[in-house]
Parts: sequence; C-alpha cells; structure tokens
Amino acid sequence: MSFPWAKHYTPTNPLMRFLDEKLPLPRFVYNAVGAGYPVPRNLNYMWNFGVLAGFCLMLQIITGVILAMHYAPNALVAFDSTEHIMRDVNWGWMLRYAHANGASFFFVVVYLHIFRGFYYSSYKAPREMIWLLGVVIFLLMMATAFMGYVLPWGQMSFWGAKVITGLFSAIPLVGEPLQVWLLGGFAPDNAALNRFFSLHFLLPFVIAGVVILHIWALHIPGSSNPTGVEIKDESDTVPFHPYYTAKDGFGLGVFLLFYCAFVFFLPNYMGHPDNYIPANPLSTPAHIVPEWYFWPFYAILRAFTQDFFFIPAKLMGVLAMFGSILLWFILPWLDRSPVRSGHYRPMFKKFFWFGLIPTMAVLFYCGGAPAEEPFVMLSQVATAYYFLHFLVVLPIVSSIEKPQPLPYSITEAVLGSEDKIVQGENATPAT
Repeated sequence: MSFPWAKHYTPTNPLMRFLDEKLPLPRFVYNAVGAGYPVPRNLNYMWNFGVLAGFCLMLQIITGVILAMHYAPNALVAFDSTEHIMRDVNWGWMLRYAHANGASFFFVVVYLHIFRGFYYSSYKAPREMIWLLGVVIFLLMMATAFMGYVLPWGQMSFWGAKVITGLFSAIPLVGEPLQVWLLGGFAPDNAALNRFFSLHFLLPFVIAGVVILHIWALHIPGSSNPTGVEIKDESDTVPFHPYYTAKDGFGLGVFLLFYCAFVFFLPNYMGHPDNYIPANPLSTPAHIVPEWYFWPFYAILRAFTQDFFFIPAKLMGVLAMFGSILLWFILPWLDRSPVRSGHYRPMFKKFFWFGLIPTMAVLFYCGGAPAEEPFVMLSQVATAYYFLHFLVVLPIVSSIEKPQPLPYSITEAVLGSEDKIVQGENATPAT
C-alpha cells in the first residue's frame, strides 16, 4: 500500500489470526476492498463501472460454465444443442438469455468505463499501466465475444465467422495460410467450431487474470478522481468500506433492474433474427452484421472502399480497424496536458463532447447499417475524425489550451476553502 495513513489489518479472533499468519487472505481482502484501502472522497457514479464490469465478468463465467455442460461443439448438432438448452434443460432458457444479454451489458459498462477514462484522463501518469492493462482486457473481451457469437451456429454466426476470419486474408503473403490455420480448413466447419469453443471457454479466465493485474496496478498509485488532483493527506480519503461498497451496491442494484428487464422481457432485443436460422453455407444473408458492440470498428473497416496506390482497400480497412484500438496504447504519451480532469480543460471538453462523442455515435449507427450510401460516406468522415482526434487534435489541444485553476486538494474541491492554492497557467503535472 502506497498510502502511509492506510489502516492495517490486525485480527483479534484467534482463528482469523491463525489464518492471517499462515495464509493472509483476510489481510489481502481487507487491504484490497475493505477499510484498509483509502479512496478519494469525491468519486462520483462514473467510478461505479469498474465494479460493474467485474460483476459482469463473474456472471459470464458462471453462466458460461453451466451452458458448456450442455453444448455440443459440432457443426451437425451445435444449433440443435442450443435449442435443447432453450427447451429441455431446466432453466436453460434463463441461463442462455442471461449469458447473451450479459455480454451486451458487459460491453455497455466497459464502454462507459473507457469513456470515463478518456474524459478524466485516467491514462496519465502514474496510472499508465492500469490503462494499458485495461486496453488488453478490452481486446481479450472482443476476441471472446466474437468466438461466443459463432457458437450457436446460426446464419449470422456462420457468416460472421467467415467474414471476420476472411479479413486475415488481406495480409500480404501470410494472410491466407493464417486464415486456414485459424479455421482449421478453408471455411468455418467442425474444426473452427471446436477451436472457437475451446478459446471462448478459456479466454474469460485469462481476462480474470488480467483483471487481477489491473486491480493490483490500481492499488499502487490509488484511484484517480474527478478533479485529477492527487491525494495529499488523510482528509482527502475515506475507507473503501463502507462508503464505496454502499455506493457500488446501489449502482449494482440499478444495473440489475435494467439487466433483468432485458433478460425477462426483451431477451432477443439485442440479437439478430437471422441467428435463429440454422447455418447454411449456400445461403448468404442479405445484410451481414456483427453484434452491436463491434459496430464502430466494423464501420471503420468498411469505410475504405478504394485502393490507395499499391495498398488494397481491404488491407487498409483491416489496419484501420485494429489501429483504432491499438492507438489507445499510446494515449498516455499523446495527451501532454499537465491537467487530468476534463472539467478544468475548456478546449478539450468541447472537442470531447462535440467531436469524439458524436463521432462514436455515427460509427455505432453506420456499423449496423447496410453498406450503402449515405452510410459509407458518413463512416468515412467519422473514421477520419476519429483518428484526427487522437493523433492530431488531442496533442495540439493539450499543448496550447489554458487550463482552469485547480483546487489545491480533494477536500477543498468537496468542502471549499477560503485560502485556496490553485494551479492554472503554470500548472505542473500532478504525480
């Protein structure tokens, strides 16, 4: 623990004292999520989404393990085994709907968690490693979700697998052999289904391991906060328990209201009707789309329609699609502003709310729309601004804007102070 005023666990019960000496799990839990972990006193509800993401991961692992007991990863019976789960397995319908909608809600809270990080610059020093591990988690989530979407072996499952794995063929020289290696053949079939099932089962546990590293990295510098000002003394903090366990509990209750409403009343709302038709390699759907959480990156992929000199449009689309996420790895070094919070950065705030957010909304919409005009043109404009925002706008804005004065401490930001010490034009990085 990096905070000198953090309380340390000293068990009084003889049994707990023995356990703490031999296997210090009580001490670990106390220091990680208990009263021994001091947290900034001004965290708002945007800081609930990390806990909600952890809850979604556990929900997906538990429901996924049970579903795996009844699923058959064979192209001849995969669709029928899914129907068997829905119709014959006790509470199978609920488990499948909980798992399918859980994936969507997992991405909802993770997207909100990421965009909170964008606005409050949670990627800045000394929290770069927390951010980098978070991007790794997101990439693993996308891989896991794609493979899970293939498993029901409906029309959209089959053709989604064919289209997405076909992207690798755009890579010069090694592309086609790589695609065959991934699928275990020249088209999605038994080999691909078995591989995707195995990886879909394995990757959530890998994600859980990276999440532990993510939380470990968080506990070294401590949590960020809406002001971006670092903790200065004990008065700036409160114990995680009971203050934020209660706050997170309330957030979890609100989340479960929406989640249960979808599971029990709108279970297929975020799915695609074509996926309730058995996979048919001889019948191509009129409009092939991935799940909604892939739409912005699918829109970026489809935005490239013309070859550029010797570079094929398909290869440029693939590079842009992966590059749109990989550039998040260098955000800590692109944004050079000494101020973290968007609250105190007037120019950054305008580009965030009127530039990045509308751009992402357009990409989400165009990714789920047919590949025709005006959606292709809108995708191209939004894709251009997306990369300009991170690679050009953000570095320039961080260099030229004049931040507003910062509060001296978190306590001052919460309670106010007559003797304010502020940072402004000559602000120095908070470390």
